[in-house]
Amino acid sequence: MEAKILPGSPDDISTFYIQATESIQLRWPRTLKQGDTFALFDALGDVIEPGLTPGGIFHNDTRHLSGMQLLINGHRPVLLSSAVESDNVVLTVDLSNPDLYQGDALILARETLHVRRSKFLWNGTCHERIAVHNFDLKPQSCWLSLNFAADFADLFEIRGLQRAARGEITSAVVGGTKTLFRYVGLDGVERRSEVCFDPKPARLSKHQALYHLTLKPGMRTAIIVNVRCTNSSQKRGEIVGGFSVPYRAARRGAARACSLGGSVTSSNELANRMLHRASADISMLITDTPHGPYPYAGTPWFSTPFGRDGLITALQMLWLDPALAKGVLRYLAAHQATELDERADAEPGKILHETRACEMAVLGEVPFGHYYGSVDSTPLFVMLAARYFERSGDIETIRALWPNIEAALEWIDRYGDQDGDGFVEYYRASEDGLANQGWKDSADSVMHADGKLATGPIALAEVQAYVYAARQGASLLAARLGEARKAAELGIAAERLRLAFEEKFWVPELGCYAIALDGAKRACKVRSSNAGQVLYCGIASPERAQILADTLMTPEMFSGWGIRTLAADAPRFNPMAYHNGSVWPHDNALIALGLARYGLKRPASAIFEGLFDAATHMAMMRFPELFCGFPRRRGVAPTWYPVACAPQAWASVVPFALLQACLGLEMCFERREIRFDNPQLPGFLESIAINDLSLGDASVNLRLRRRGANTEVAIVSKRGDIAIKISQ
Repeated sequence: MEAKILPGSPDDISTFYIQATESIQLRWPRTLKQGDTFALFDALGDVIEPGLTPGGIFHNDTRHLSGMQLLINGHRPVLLSSAVESDNVVLTVDLSNPDLYQGDALILARETLHVRRSKFLWNGTCHERIAVHNFDLKPQSCWLSLNFAADFADLFEIRGLQRAARGEITSAVVGGTKTLFRYVGLDGVERRSEVCFDPKPARLSKHQALYHLTLKPGMRTAIIVNVRCTNSSQKRGEIVGGFSVPYRAARRGAARACSLGGSVTSSNELANRMLHRASADISMLITDTPHGPYPYAGTPWFSTPFGRDGLITALQMLWLDPALAKGVLRYLAAHQATELDERADAEPGKILHETRACEMAVLGEVPFGHYYGSVDSTPLFVMLAARYFERSGDIETIRALWPNIEAALEWIDRYGDQDGDGFVEYYRASEDGLANQGWKDSADSVMHADGKLATGPIALAEVQAYVYAARQGASLLAARLGEARKAAELGIAAERLRLAFEEKFWVPELGCYAIALDGAKRACKVRSSNAGQVLYCGIASPERAQILADTLMTPEMFSGWGIRTLAADAPRFNPMAYHNGSVWPHDNALIALGLARYGLKRPASAIFEGLFDAATHMAMMRFPELFCGFPRRRGVAPTWYPVACAPQAWASVVPFALLQACLGLEMCFERREIRFDNPQLPGFLESIAINDLSLGDASVNLRLRRRGANTEVAIVSKRGDIAIKISQ
């Protein structure tokens, strides 16, 4: 253990801290993502001098386009409107010309020309159509220029990491219609950005395309610009079909992604906007892999598979769409660690934390090519497998995954609990890895009551709960696979952990479970949201669950918008900190599901209502990764966190998880039952419709309506063998 680097040590500095010099959403409010490509633009659809911000077009975590600016006679157009369409496919920007002068003479009055920019991503290419319409009664002429650049910055450079050396960028104009940027990295991979124009510009240089437009009264014209991102390890084909063919393909792709699972609509138009946004965002973040659909964690910093994020996203969506869970399980099983690799914090059986394909990851300048430094992904993997089976009855997938599940259980017992005390702890094997390896992975996120950082190995409260649920679930799976002895052993181990957890983690004076045990087995006695996630797995006794619920809803914990990550009276509380006082929607959803598990619907509904009210103040009613934990004030919106991902997968699906919590909804394939335990619609919903809710090959359409203090559940139609059970 001497070689391990323990969190909380004096030398523990967060190497991978994301620098913040300005708010992402202030400068780059328009986001597109498709597959392994994402883009952030300003409201005019431009990218201007992004520097150490994530503006631009990225492919596999490398910025392929760092500049794109549209000018009319050398001036920026006037913004009329700008929005990403409701399905997240197309960014549409409406612009007009400003007043343009030649000397003192006005040569083009404002709002004479209408310019519409339409942008979308498809198969590694950003497609753009720039349509110009002359609304004057006489002909008009102007120069339209597009300035562009490519810096091929690695995402980790943009996050603030310094590099001793970089590769070489070259550029060339090809055939008068294309500028080609090449970057040969230190990894030997050639990354390319091809900026293609149709029709041919009047002049094209390495950084500018120039068009001279002469438009008769009422005349329209259009320019097509494609920015294709490739590298030498990929098969390259030609761009075909101009703008319309890939446009239709992108629309079809988005429609297929949105068709996963059932659908929910409500009596509240704002709630419908929130639900539609949730569906569109998760559809955008889901990427097809050889193993099935996988939700990339979030744009811009985490647009790649993350183990923990994918697992929790799938758990929150499981009742509505089990296909996502299957894709997540198969992908993570295929990338499960099979050998020791200290550089990657990998041990046999451990489940992936994240994977990256950028130059710095390929070179090992950051350890995230395939990185395993999360303590909770492995028990969450087993937990999801069990819940997926209960939801789907898909024993063949479970049978195929069983060796991976057994390897994960072996990791929990052997590597997760190296000191043999019965709890799973974390440390990092390499100084390049993450210091804290729970979901709160900031360097200062685990502390004692006096504010002193905990030293490891650290056993987090919620991780023990995940392990408890994993063993319970694996016991069920073992029994189904005919391994009765294994099933019994797992059940006994789960109960042993439950008893030890109650003894070591409960802090009576706080009315809460400790956030963690440190390396000396001392409880870290602070009130945190980690304790709330304990309820999600059922490890808490009913009596303590009630006490904990009361604690979570105190003003120190509940901001009015949601439950804070850390109580306001804790020594390291900071409402603007990433993990020490902020509000995370996914965290609140798991807590609400835990409260509902113990029949505590009132606080679960309060969480839903607070987050719904927060969403009404947010752009597009989109839940961000997190927001600040300042107390709610009448007439004041929640406070944005400057570098939050939006969208973020496990935040996008929060409305569906919160709805499940309030309805007490469970799906049981074995009994062909959909169960509602004391269903309670939150205050902002009078009724909802759940359509195409499937259970095996059967499906049902439901309507739920509030009647006084109760909620009625009605079957509108059903197909196949399916039953509805309601308990009050």
